[in-house]
Amino acid sequence: MTTLQSVPALGTHPAAGSLPSRAETREQLSKATYDLLVIGGGILGISTAWHAAQSGLRVALVDAGDFAGATSSASSKLLHGGLRYLQTGAVKLVAENHFERRAVSRQVAPHLANPLTFYLPVYKGGPHGAAKLGAGVFAYSALSAFGDGVGHLLSPAKAAQDVPELRTDNLKAVAVYGDDQMNDARMALMTVRAAVDAGATVFNHAEVTGLRFTRGRVTGAELKDRTTGDEFGVDARLVLNATGPWVDHLRKMEDPAAAPSIRLSKGAHLVLRRTAPWKAALATPIDKYRITFALPWEDMLLLGTTDEEYEGDPGQVEVTEKDTAQILDEAAFSIRDQQLSRDLITYSFAGLRVLPGGPGDTSKAKRETVVTEGRGGMLSVAGGKWTTFRHIGRTVMKKLEQLPGHPLGEDYEPVSALPKRLPLPGIANPNAVAHRLLVDGPAPGPRMAADTAKHLATHYGSLSFDIARMANENPELARRIHPDAPEIWAQVAYARDHEWAETADDVLRRRTTLTIRGLATDEIRAGVESMLGR
Repeated sequence: MTTLQSVPALGTHPAAGSLPSRAETREQLSKATYDLLVIGGGILGISTAWHAAQSGLRVALVDAGDFAGATSSASSKLLHGGLRYLQTGAVKLVAENHFERRAVSRQVAPHLANPLTFYLPVYKGGPHGAAKLGAGVFAYSALSAFGDGVGHLLSPAKAAQDVPELRTDNLKAVAVYGDDQMNDARMALMTVRAAVDAGATVFNHAEVTGLRFTRGRVTGAELKDRTTGDEFGVDARLVLNATGPWVDHLRKMEDPAAAPSIRLSKGAHLVLRRTAPWKAALATPIDKYRITFALPWEDMLLLGTTDEEYEGDPGQVEVTEKDTAQILDEAAFSIRDQQLSRDLITYSFAGLRVLPGGPGDTSKAKRETVVTEGRGGMLSVAGGKWTTFRHIGRTVMKKLEQLPGHPLGEDYEPVSALPKRLPLPGIANPNAVAHRLLVDGPAPGPRMAADTAKHLATHYGSLSFDIARMANENPELARRIHPDAPEIWAQVAYARDHEWAETADDVLRRRTTLTIRGLATDEIRAGVESMLGR
């Protein structure tokens, strides 16, 4: 057990080259007039801020919580074409999703995305036959230009070798296809960093308490720093409401009579310790439209997801006993009971999908982006898919460029002229980075552990070398935070100095994987808070 005595006895003074202080950033935000103020630090707002800053606009991004602190870090962690969309004939959508998936995983962020083979089991009496699914995965891979191999059928015996916990009773065949997965919180954070590198000013844990108006138009926001209580304001020529599940709450600040524009669907997930190695993921059809996933992720197993209408407070969304039972019951279609013991659950989380308003089953609703313009000129945008986050950012920018009266002005580069596949910070071959971390260890001290090297390489890319240097200069920072996880204390210092981490949850839930692994003990939380200066 890690104890407080094992926490590095370090001061809270940031290292050289660190981010500006919160006070300095607050002053900068309150003194400048921005071309665009993005309210909402989920991936949609982050991507828009990134593209707007690339265009040469003066951009500010604020969020009431942490970056990707809500739904954007509560996804199924997939970059995927959307196999189930073929069921509804959305061939063009699947092809577009595949294009974006390949761009992200191969050119934009190969250090943050991993190829993942999917097995789709076909059971006797199941909702789909082997021939249909075989044709489906072939068409799916064709729409990806066969970049992940050719979708095909596999024998149950071969599939069971790769996934030992696969239930083989009444298993007729297994369809195979390829997609990608990621750590969504890390992908979002690297995109924030890209926006800042392009010139954006960002500020998390700052709640909007009101909007600023000039002659009836929204021209900024009043904010409260949740970490200090300080109040300040930001002026902007144009305000974008990208608050996800809270989008209508902000629209009512603009216009108390604004009608609801969205509805919410809750997606819950469970994280479990694995009882055996998994070389592939399972995508199991539950009915004609729904698939349940079992994904090897971060040395764990991720199960989910649910899809049901949610009408409560977005800030109170949580995994209920009903959700847990449903996920485990659905997973049991294709997974052996020993892997589904509740004792193996380390964490659970739920996010809210933002869907267009209207009637009908949420599981059949289109995952499209909702854009509305309010009476005060504030543009509100919500919805979409993680896979297409770059495309959504470009699409929103095009809409902003086309607004009547050109509130952004004329002196900027249109989004259509920007590089098509600008990489995220840290881009590198993660295998090469991990090798270098292992080879270039400190001369007097112990070598970096292989699991730590791999973890750093696949979460930071070439920025791993900055963390390794911190660990080399201070051996205390080279120690593991918890003996059962690959993370080291240097990552906490790095999160504080370079990644806008303000709270223990920022570090343990989103900058690292310790919470998800069930290892964020009270002692570790106290040590992280001490290092953050809390």
